[in-house]
Amino acid sequence: MDISVILPTYCESGNIRLLIEAIEDNLAPSGGEIEIIVVDDASPDGTAEVVRSIPPLPGFHLQCLVRPQERGLASAIKYGIEHCSGERVLVMDTDFNHSPDNLRLMAEGLDQFDLVIGSRFVKGGGMEDNFRYFCSLIFNLFIRAVLWSPVNDSLSGFFAMKRTTLQVFDLEYIFRGYGEYFIRLVFLTRRAGLKVEEIPVFYTLRRSGESKSHFGSMISDYTRTALALWAYRPKS
Repeated sequence: MDISVILPTYCESGNIRLLIEAIEDNLAPSGGEIEIIVVDDASPDGTAEVVRSIPPLPGFHLQCLVRPQERGLASAIKYGIEHCSGERVLVMDTDFNHSPDNLRLMAEGLDQFDLVIGSRFVKGGGMEDNFRYFCSLIFNLFIRAVLWSPVNDSLSGFFAMKRTTLQVFDLEYIFRGYGEYFIRLVFLTRRAGLKVEEIPVFYTLRRSGESKSHFGSMISDYTRTALALWAYRPKS
């Protein structure tokens, strides 16, 4: 398998069919074998049933992995990584904040870089939601100052990485909680001396359903994560 696209879902029945079709449209010119893995946390809105009703295009393999007991964005991504077989792993949100139009460029970026980030805060990037853009910008500046990081968007969650590179890391340590997992992933990637590239992406508004993000808890969790990494010491 050449590429694995991991899609963590919870109550995304209104988005998932259109998203999968858009992913297929954008990655079909890449050639090779491509798998799309939906990791669904037993959505009560029938997300899994929608996925299972979609006939994949030739060259694509579509899986829906349902987790009836476990919940959480980061652990769902880890579950997808553990069950994927593609050499290049792409991870994105399923609400159309992340555009499938960027996937080919991100996958191709792995020819030169170890981690490719879809970034809102490099030239050409941005967000349709101005309030979230401003809040994310401020917090990214905080992370850059605390961790002495040159990375502009440590909160993205839209990324590409080779599976063999991911397997070097302690996935259990990185992929826990909600979006703070990405702060840990970026930090440890840089600490390992690997090459990071940011490409501009533009976040659009959710097309259907409700956001699962809780602003207050996210700020608290992200702050604790950044400070914990600041004091991080590798195990002897």
